[in-house]
Amino acid sequence: MKSLSLFLLFSIVSSMLLASEPVFIQERKLERIIRLDINSSINPATYSYLQAGFEEARKEDFQAILITLNTPGGLVSVTKDILTLFGDSELPVIVWIRPEGASATSAGAIIAAGAHLLYMSDGTNIGAATPIEMSGDIKQADARSKAINDLVALVQSLAETRQRNATLFAEMIEKASSFKSKEAKEKKLIDDIVNTTSELKQKINGSEFKIKGQRVRLSAEGTEIISFGMDLGQKLLDILANPSTAYILFILGAGLIYLELQAPGGFVAGSIGAVSLLLAGIGFQILPLNFGAFGLIILAFVLLLMEIYITSYGVLTLAGLASLITGSLFLFRSDDAYLHLSHSVIFSTVAGIAAFVALIGYVIYRDHKHKHETSFNDMAGKEGVVLKVLGDELYQIKVSGEVWKAQGPKGLVLEQKVNVLEQSQDEMMVKIQSKS
Repeated sequence: MKSLSLFLLFSIVSSMLLASEPVFIQERKLERIIRLDINSSINPATYSYLQAGFEEARKEDFQAILITLNTPGGLVSVTKDILTLFGDSELPVIVWIRPEGASATSAGAIIAAGAHLLYMSDGTNIGAATPIEMSGDIKQADARSKAINDLVALVQSLAETRQRNATLFAEMIEKASSFKSKEAKEKKLIDDIVNTTSELKQKINGSEFKIKGQRVRLSAEGTEIISFGMDLGQKLLDILANPSTAYILFILGAGLIYLELQAPGGFVAGSIGAVSLLLAGIGFQILPLNFGAFGLIILAFVLLLMEIYITSYGVLTLAGLASLITGSLFLFRSDDAYLHLSHSVIFSTVAGIAAFVALIGYVIYRDHKHKHETSFNDMAGKEGVVLKVLGDELYQIKVSGEVWKAQGPKGLVLEQKVNVLEQSQDEMMVKIQSKS
């Protein structure tokens, strides 16, 4: 009995000691924070931009990543890729829904759930993350139910990990609930409300949370926030990924192809239509980005070759150059690409091609302009040299790089310089005299 009492006493003391053992907290001083701005739909351009920003943060030794968010939503597949990017990051990810009037709805709300720290400005809202309604077909209804359950489990897991209100995050998907900033703070959906950068730094300073199971505390005194924008290719892809833009390009391309088939021979409408359809295919996510980019580059050279044989007055050339630039900007944009094509290389290459085409066009235009003038290709008054003596008054001369039969005075010798007096177009002969 006595030994049992001692054992119980030892167990209680051990439990108390373990409970009182301090939890190790890693202190992180934030000297520089990289800022990424999302002000459009969630699409492959968004993911490419965030991926580049995270890589920049790693290479340039930033201590945290700030994402300002204002989005109507977007693709679920891209949203999950972005959340994976958050989860793989060793750096804290801070999401700030701003400015006043902004929202993080649909995919934006799911992305916000994955942030280590989540803030909103006054006059913003978060939620309404229910997938778009499908038709009443049973199979489609089942698919939609599975998609909703999957998203609910995802946001609940993220919210629980970040110690936020998992129930209300689930309601954003199940019931399309939406919450104003003050309501979101009261119900512990977000960490706090901030309206200025200086206020944001104050809220970040001293905040605690877990990154990959490790508890950290941030110090943001004297922190510098540095913006990192989209490159030109990402901006262009962001425009094309807009459903309205992609749809208009598709209709335009289909209409121009139809016009070409109705009135064949010009190829101008068909060529521009082909470019539009390729861009629409990229925007609809039907074509993998690198495949679409390669197709645009191939099409560009086809259009430039067609310009040689078809009088389009430069329309095919302009379409070809636009296709070449767009295709080059989209190259190496896949998730596992380790290559990057420099913009200086792209634009210097396109500039060289454009200059060459312009030079050829100028020469053709100049010749076309003087085609019906009597002075065109006129040898009169030019200087030549005797190449061969054909007879007493008949010679072969070279003038302006061309070889002509010439009639002139007796006694001219090889390599002697002569002047052309006149030119006979009918007989393809010139009259010459010795140069004094």
